[in-house]
Amino acid sequence: MRKRTVLVLSLVGLALGLAGCGPVEPIRIGLVAGLSDRGSDFGESVRNGVILAIEQQNQAGGIDGRKIELVVRDDGQDKEMAAKAAQELIALRPDVVIGPVTSSMAAVVVPLMNQAGQVIISPTVASTDFYGKDDTFFRVNRTSREAAQDHAGVLFGRGARRVALIYDGSNAAYSTTWVKEFTARFEQLGGAISGTARFESAASPSFAEVVKAGLAGRPDALLFVASSLDTARLCQQARRQAPQVALSSTEWAASGELLTEMGGDAVEGLLIAHAYDREDSGVPFQTFKSAFKTRFQRDFGSFSLLAYDTAQVVIEALKKRRKDEDIKTALLKYGPYRGVQQAIQFDANGDAARRVFFTEIRGGRFVQVK
Repeated sequence: MRKRTVLVLSLVGLALGLAGCGPVEPIRIGLVAGLSDRGSDFGESVRNGVILAIEQQNQAGGIDGRKIELVVRDDGQDKEMAAKAAQELIALRPDVVIGPVTSSMAAVVVPLMNQAGQVIISPTVASTDFYGKDDTFFRVNRTSREAAQDHAGVLFGRGARRVALIYDGSNAAYSTTWVKEFTARFEQLGGAISGTARFESAASPSFAEVVKAGLAGRPDALLFVASSLDTARLCQQARRQAPQVALSSTEWAASGELLTEMGGDAVEGLLIAHAYDREDSGVPFQTFKSAFKTRFQRDFGSFSLLAYDTAQVVIEALKKRRKDEDIKTALLKYGPYRGVQQAIQFDANGDAARRVFFTEIRGGRFVQVK
């Protein structure tokens, strides 16, 4: 009887031991971004930055021996697709979700995530609609207010006095705020807004007509608030109709180096904001730059670096959080986080600030000017 009892206990112990040797559940990180729309280079830039950070961490052993699994959903820059993507991610219950990449999609996704208590962090969303709120949404980028006011000062300092704004209304949560804040600051400095022209990128607009409307007030500079693809096409039309007018674009168009390929000679002289210092010779930046080129066989853009920083923030918080802490508590508690070039520190509402740099395209290259 005693032998039988010992045998049974041994078998139970063996079964428990084998169960403990089963595959370790991965840590899941969600990603929602526009990957199939006409401005998909933006979403792809963010996805690539996240992929690089996660692959590097997995190669280093993951987190506490657990690999990180990236679960990707495409919002298609479409409200219905975005809602579906959000619901699918919520159902999977990842530790955290990275994204979305545009403010218009955040307007759809964030309320659903908040309702479900799902923590979400965006590398790029900048609309002031999401600023200063104690919810489950974190932002790594600066706001559209800060970006617009900064841009106004730079353009005025470079001699622009009459600026026409051409903006994509399909991302209205970002673009309309940007236009409003730029206008107020530029006029405060002594400049004038000669006119505004709105278009909807989803409606296949005539960029020739859009630029014509922007030039009607005889500006000395055209400022585009649009994606890289649309900015390239707007520049082409602007060079045909008014080759002497100065051109500028917001950081929305800074998703990659492909802007020069898409725009050709038309983007020569374009002033554009970037989220990183191109002249940085430090080891962290040069290491990231080399690793990205090796992994994707292309140069990175602003949003790849922002996304990489965001993923690193998430990884660090996951590594440091205690068993009794949720990820929101960890993200707020363990900062500042070291980015490739800048530290990321969240305030009590999950908002962060970021310094940007301005470049001008010269000879097909981005040359930093400020």
